[in-house]
Amino acid sequence: MQDIRKDFPNLKEMNRGKPLVYLDSAATSLTPKKVINSELEYYEKFGGSIHRSVYELGEKATNAFENSRNNIAKFIGASKNSIIFTKSATESINLVAESWGFYNLKQGDVILLTDMEHHSNIIPWQIICKKTGAKIKYLKSTEKGSINLDDLKKSLDKNVKIVSITHASNVFGTINPIKEIIEIVKKNGSKTMIDGCQSIPHMKIDVQDLNCDFYAFSGHKMFGPTGVGVLYGKEEMLEKMHPYQTGGGIIETVSMTDSTWTTIPHRFEPGSPMAAQAIALSEAVNYLGKCFDNYDNSLNEYSLERMKSINGISIYGQAPERTPIISFNIEGVHSLDLAHFLDFEGITIRSGHHCCQPLMSALDISSCARASFYFYNNKDEVDFLIEKINKAISILK
Repeated sequence: MQDIRKDFPNLKEMNRGKPLVYLDSAATSLTPKKVINSELEYYEKFGGSIHRSVYELGEKATNAFENSRNNIAKFIGASKNSIIFTKSATESINLVAESWGFYNLKQGDVILLTDMEHHSNIIPWQIICKKTGAKIKYLKSTEKGSINLDDLKKSLDKNVKIVSITHASNVFGTINPIKEIIEIVKKNGSKTMIDGCQSIPHMKIDVQDLNCDFYAFSGHKMFGPTGVGVLYGKEEMLEKMHPYQTGGGIIETVSMTDSTWTTIPHRFEPGSPMAAQAIALSEAVNYLGKCFDNYDNSLNEYSLERMKSINGISIYGQAPERTPIISFNIEGVHSLDLAHFLDFEGITIRSGHHCCQPLMSALDISSCARASFYFYNNKDEVDFLIEKINKAISILK
């Protein structure tokens, strides 16, 4: 994996005067030069307003934007009309909660979540429950950080209208058996909303094969730029949904008293779209696809085994199928203190509740440290991390 490191300008930077060891890709991945250049190209060569102009610059921008939609659709096995550009996965989930949930949920209905969900897959549903009278129920994760499918089956009844669940946990690293989960939920007649933020950077996704109703992800976790996300939705569902944000670009007609909406997917993209970011995201999925074809996940297993060697460590979530995320605490050392210490060694890790306060409560902890790895990391960096954690223990404990 060493040979791709040259593609990432950030890896040449220093952190607190030390060579950078970047281990926070679950939050935001680094961006390869080709992706940076593709966004720059938009501003240098296009720059026209997309969907709104007949002059050549505008046509070039529009074509590049829609070609990006086509490419991303192909990347996840979808049709182009099922791909909605948003600013983030958070906005994508809010869109489903407001545009589907508001019109399809009522008092007595149930939204089923798990205790391992990111706040972005909890709060939108809490808000929609206050508006509709529906309520949320939670599946509890096991000691290994996985979902018990028997518990899922027992939790499903006619009142459960949608199951909104993470494909891969941003704390445990657990890859949930999402296809099997969707099959179980479908037999109950419920809809499925899948948070793919932590899964799509690490595995090939085919939404048609999964048969999910909605699938959301963010560009900045998969080599792409910030400010752009994607919502996949089945076309037959999107056709029946109303936009929850309105403005120019989504209308068919506007009168003094009423408006009608244009066709999908543009119905859900009000205002001037994030054209430069969407174009860069298309380049990112091209780069990611090549990584899938040429690299394995050997670092995943290696990092976990090396971390287990640290005295006094508690690792949260050890499911057999997992992404390269390791969340942990060390007895006698606060996670924030550890993160600060490693920062001055050039190592970037995350500390805190990771936008998963309900899960922290379930684990009976207030916070934990998290190291997350990606294609540009290597075993030398893992070994360096272990060395410096042991050094921190000797000083801080």
